[in-house]
Amino acid sequence: MIKTEKMQEKVVLVGVETFDNNQTFEASMTELASLAETAGALVTTVFTQKKERLDGKYLVGIGKLQEIKDNLEADEADTVIFNEKLTPRQNINLEGFLGVKVIDRMQLILDIFALRARSHVGMLQVELAQLKYLLPRLSGSKGLALSRQAGGIGSRGAGESRLETDRRHIRHRLEIIEAQLKKAEKVQENSRQKRNQSSVFKLGLIGYTNAGKSSVFNALTQKIQYEQDELFATLDATTKDFSLQDEFTVTLTDTVGFIQDLPTELVQAFKSTLEESKNVDLLLHVIDASDPNHKIHEDVVASIMKDLGMSELPILTVYNKLDLADNFAPTILPSVQISIKSEAGVQQLRQAMIAKVRELFVPFGLDLPYAAAYRLPMLRKMALIETVVAEDETETYHVSGTISEREKWRLEEDGLY
Repeated sequence: MIKTEKMQEKVVLVGVETFDNNQTFEASMTELASLAETAGALVTTVFTQKKERLDGKYLVGIGKLQEIKDNLEADEADTVIFNEKLTPRQNINLEGFLGVKVIDRMQLILDIFALRARSHVGMLQVELAQLKYLLPRLSGSKGLALSRQAGGIGSRGAGESRLETDRRHIRHRLEIIEAQLKKAEKVQENSRQKRNQSSVFKLGLIGYTNAGKSSVFNALTQKIQYEQDELFATLDATTKDFSLQDEFTVTLTDTVGFIQDLPTELVQAFKSTLEESKNVDLLLHVIDASDPNHKIHEDVVASIMKDLGMSELPILTVYNKLDLADNFAPTILPSVQISIKSEAGVQQLRQAMIAKVRELFVPFGLDLPYAAAYRLPMLRKMALIETVVAEDETETYHVSGTISEREKWRLEEDGLY
C-alpha cells in the first residue's frame, strides 16, 4: 500500500497600506498570517505596498503584481490572499493575471468559520454568509467558479458545492437556509424569553477572538468547552449556570469572538447568536493582555458592540493571559488583570465579579420569622447575602445584603418587606 499525505496549501499574502489604515496595517497583516495558518495554510511570502489609493483594477500596482507572479512560480504557491476586500471585478482580473486562486481576507474568515461550525444552526449561518458573499462574485466569471470547485482554502462549506455555478440555485438555497434559520431563531428567542423572565442574574462573555473567553467560561462554570490557542475556536453560543458566591446562582453565556473587519455577511448571519450577549445583566469583556495590539482589539469590540446596540450594558473589563504579558499596562480602567489558568486568577476574577454585581444591586434588609426559615435558601440564590443574624427573643432572622431592583420588587410583592 502506498501511503499518501495531503499536501499543505502554500499561500502568498498581500496587503496595501494607505493613509486610512496605516495605524492598524502592521497588526492587520500579522493577523492575516494567523488566519491563514488557522485555515491550514503555509505562508511562503508576504508582500506589502504603500499607496495613496487602492488600484481599481488590480488593487496593487502592475509592477508589484508582476513581482508577486514571479514569486508564485518560485515558491510553487497555490493561492494568493489579499488583506483588503476585493470587488468581483478585481478578483477576476487578479486570477486572470496571476493564474492561481485569489481570495481576500473576508473569504478567508468565512472559510475558517466553515471549519469551526459544529452545530446545525452554526453550519447554516456560515453557509448563508458564504453564499451571500459568493453570489455577486459569480457573474461572468468562469475562472472564479472553477477555482472554487478545485478545493482548498476559500472553498470549504458552501464553496464545495456546484451550486455556486448557478445563481438561480444559490438564490433557492438561500431561501431554504433563511427559512430554517428563522425557525431556529424562534426557538432561541423562546429560550431567551424564559431566561429573561427568570430571577437568575445573567452574565455574558465578549471579546476579540483568541482572548481566552472559552478558558474563562470553563474555569468559572467547570464545564469542558472546546478551547485552543487559535482564532475562532468556538462559534456556537453556550449558556451554563453556576454559583458565584455561596448559593447565589448566575448564568454565563459565551459566544463567537470578534475580529477586525469582521465580514458584514457574518455579522448578519450570526446576529441572533451574537445577540445572546445582548440580553444580559453584565458583560465580561475579555482581552488578551499578552497581545501588543490589544488596544486595537478593544476598539474593534467597542465598535461591534455599538453596531449591535450593546454599548449601554454594564461591563467588567478582564485582562487575561497576564502570565504571558511583558511590561503590561492596561488601557481600560478600572479593570481586573489575571491569568485564568491559575487558581489565584480564577478567585481574583470571582471577587471582581462579585464586587461589580454589588455595584449594580441595591442594599436590602428584612426580618424573617423562624417559621419562614424555609425561604432562606431562596434568598441566598437570588441575592448576595452579607449577614444572617438569628435573634431568639423575637424568633427572627435579620437578613441583609444586596439584591437586584427587580428581585427586591418581587420580595415586596411576596410580602417579605
